[in-house]
Parts: sequence; C-alpha cells; structure tokens
Amino acid sequence: MELWMWIAIAAAGVIVCVVLFTSLKKRSSDKRTDRLQGKFGREYDTTVEEKGRKDAEAELGKRQERVEAMPLQELTPEEAERFATLWTATQARFVDDPGGAMTDADRLVADVMRARGYPVGDFEQRAADVSVDHPQVVANYRAAHNIAARHSRAEATTEELRQAMVHYRALFTDLLQTAAPAPHKAAVR
Repeated sequence: MELWMWIAIAAAGVIVCVVLFTSLKKRSSDKRTDRLQGKFGREYDTTVEEKGRKDAEAELGKRQERVEAMPLQELTPEEAERFATLWTATQARFVDDPGGAMTDADRLVADVMRARGYPVGDFEQRAADVSVDHPQVVANYRAAHNIAARHSRAEATTEELRQAMVHYRALFTDLLQTAAPAPHKAAVR
C-alpha cells in the first residue's frame, strides 16, 4: 500500500509540474503577443490574418531582428530640407501630371528610405522592414504601391492617384520627421 501512495504522490508532483510549466509558457507567450501587438499595431493584426498567430509572431520577430541589424540613421538637417523641397515640387507637379507625380513620390520615398539606411530592393521586404519602426503608416505604403502597380497597367483613376499621393506623404512625413531609433541591441526588445 505504501508503494501506491508514493506513486500517487509522484504522479501528483508530475501533474503540478506540467501545469506550472504550461502556465508559465502561456504567460510568456501572452507577454510576447502583447509586446508585438503594442509595437506593430494594425500590422500585427494583418499579419496574423495572413499567417495565423504563431507564424505571424515568428515573422514579426524576424522582421524586428533584421531591422535591429541595420545601420539606420537620422537624416541630416540638410538632407531633410532637400527631401522636403523635392516633396513640395512633386506635390505641385500632381496638378499637371498626376501619374508622373505619383511615380516621383514613390521614388522619393525610396530615396528617403535609402538615405535612412533601409535596403530598397524588393517591395515586400521594404514594407516589412519599414513596418518595424513605422507600423502606423506601412498600410499606407502598401496601398500606394498597389495603386502605383495599377497605374503602370493604366488602370488607376486620377482620384486613386491622389489617394496614392496621400499615402506616400504619410510614410514620407514619418520617415522625414522620425529620428533614427536608439541603436539596436540584439538581445533587447
């Protein structure tokens, strides 16, 4: 009878350990979810819809690590002024050449990103990278890019081109006015 009692106590101990481990793991997962939701906002929700929570959180974590390794920098006041002047000219051009202005706006956003230290190759990678430090405007960037793609096929209306300019301006302004993030630390965040 004593042997059964020790087996029961051992089994209860294993059950308690499993429950504690599961609880701690869930709490850790909840903290990560909360941290990622707080950092990425709507981008978190969009990525979860596309990939499911587990894969989305892994993807967002990878994005964050990638951007942390980038040598992002602030624009000099002279660079910021030059880009602001170019943007004003691009907006003014919209009246006479909406498609050309929208194309220039896309190129100007890429130029600002390049000057800040973002790689500007593949659009999806650019959007993913920019989502780390500018999650509130990355949806605008994607929407503008979609309109630009439609424009290249002669499918976008002037109103859609105007909307693309508004979207590009949101990201452009954020990139121009946002100081570079504090130096990234690989083990922190």
